[in-house]
Amino acid sequence: MNYVYLLQCSDDTLYCGWTTNLQDRLAVHNSGSGAKYTRSRLPVQLVYYEEYEDRHEALSREWHIKRLSRAEKEALIAAFAAT
Repeated sequence: MNYVYLLQCSDDTLYCGWTTNLQDRLAVHNSGSGAKYTRSRLPVQLVYYEEYEDRHEALSREWHIKRLSRAEKEALIAAFAAT
């Protein structure tokens, strides 16, 4: 399975990424060994994710989410939290 995810960083910014193992990737981010962006914004919290069978679909969705406005990302998060 492939996952696209949004993390909320300690400075309230959002980070978008993709992985094949969501829990391991979250642990890597919080250990300070993840993306350069998140290293100085620890701890991070998983606030949204989507599952994809195909890696290319996940990468495409990540690309689209990264281009959304903050308000649009927050709407995704709110809808996800409501489920």
